[in-house]
Amino acid sequence: MDLIAATDKNWAIGRGGKLLCHLPGDLRYFKEKTTGKTVVMGRKTLESLPGGKPLPNRKNIILSRDRSFSAEGCFVCHSVEALLNLCGNDDVMVMGGAAIYQQLLPYCDSCYITKIDCVFDADAYMIDLDERDDFRLAWQSGWMEEKGISYQFTRYDRINI
Repeated sequence: MDLIAATDKNWAIGRGGKLLCHLPGDLRYFKEKTTGKTVVMGRKTLESLPGGKPLPNRKNIILSRDRSFSAEGCFVCHSVEALLNLCGNDDVMVMGGAAIYQQLLPYCDSCYITKIDCVFDADAYMIDLDERDDFRLAWQSGWMEEKGISYQFTRYDRINI
């Protein structure tokens, strides 16, 4: 299981249920990293997608405590244990939001983080991987710029302590 997120300098990921910004290069990277895989998200993340619809060409799993929740074209799990059973040996990418990242980080081997060189007004945050002993920065791209915003792709890998 891996994780994918775009964060600002403070590890913020969103505000009001929306992404901090839309960078075409980051969206292409996200599509490249997730197409053909199983993606795991929370209900609010699903609702934030275009039309509130699941992502095409992926197995979409929603992790929600709400036992009455269902979503067309998605599998719904109500516990991490049920999620892990459903995923089996799938190639899984966790895509948010904040509570889902927190719940599933212990099961992730790598985290693909787009670091945005800005600070945004935000209300949702990713765990700061630079502050953790169990992950290390393993790779980073050069800096790119779109819409006047600089960003880079990084990968953090779990280390066994």
